[in-house]
Amino acid sequence: MSSGDRGSVQQQVDHSEFMCEPCSVSEIIAFPMSSRGNQGPFAANGSKPANLTGVIIHTISPPTGRFFVKMQGLQNHFVIVDGRSEPYRPTTDEIVHICDVGRGVGADQLLVLEPPTTAGAAAGAYAFMRILNIDGMEVAACGNATRCFGWLMLEETGRDAILLETAVGPLRCKRLGDRHVSVEMGKITTDWASIPLAKKVDTTRVPVANGPLKNGVALNIGNPHIVFFVDDLSALDVATLAHPIQTDPMFPEKVNVGVAQVVDAETFLLSVYERPGILTTACGSGACVTLQAARLLGLTESRRARVQMAAGSVDITLDDRGHATMAGPVDFCFSGRLTGQEGRTA
Repeated sequence: MSSGDRGSVQQQVDHSEFMCEPCSVSEIIAFPMSSRGNQGPFAANGSKPANLTGVIIHTISPPTGRFFVKMQGLQNHFVIVDGRSEPYRPTTDEIVHICDVGRGVGADQLLVLEPPTTAGAAAGAYAFMRILNIDGMEVAACGNATRCFGWLMLEETGRDAILLETAVGPLRCKRLGDRHVSVEMGKITTDWASIPLAKKVDTTRVPVANGPLKNGVALNIGNPHIVFFVDDLSALDVATLAHPIQTDPMFPEKVNVGVAQVVDAETFLLSVYERPGILTTACGSGACVTLQAARLLGLTESRRARVQMAAGSVDITLDDRGHATMAGPVDFCFSGRLTGQEGRTA
């Protein structure tokens, strides 16, 4: 952020987003974000930095409870809680409440910042990112979440690159510009057992269909996906068509259903119906597997593509090992404290 941007706290907050959230938030704080080191929302000890300059926009009760940050990447919203100094293990009901925009803070996922494991620390990871879906289920990967989480850690450390530990292994994040981050998302596999599928089939022609969604490609990049290519994405009701595919017995862990349209060899349109059953405005992991699926079907030979979704676009690069790198924007929404049982600090 430029020095001129630091002077305008109001620019950091979407007021319409937090004024309806008194059930879970005891205070909402808006503060300018530094572009380098130890000025971010989490200090090294897991608390707010001592030199944070902010404005309490709205106080509902005394400032107790667990501090959180809300961020968004292409309108995928994430509540991020620091569990390094005080472990955080919310129940399913608490996760559902926090993520419910009508009753809680509102998010597509809850992210918990934890210390790296012994193996992660040995590999050079700075922190571990735990990803919890709105239904309480823990998932291994989310591209938009990783960009947001990575940006916070880059801000906290002042680095231009950082290694994060996740359930699928270490992911490297790099600062590309002002609130623009790249993430090395890892290897994409089409092995049927690793996706997983219920039985061995040709993963480039999965025998599951609904109307125009047919001949899908099944892949995994830390989470399971199936990608269908259509002629006119705008003409389809993706959620209605995708729901029975997501819950088909072929996918024992359910599946993220992507519906894509080829614009040219390096441009795709994409809509993703994600687990546990929501049509999202963007899906970073879905964008990665879309390029690989197009290559497998001979729809492109390029290893680079821009994938355009409802909320914006990400740039995807594939290397010759089948590893994907995704680059895209992030943004800070606001911070506050979780109250009640879900905001417990011990």
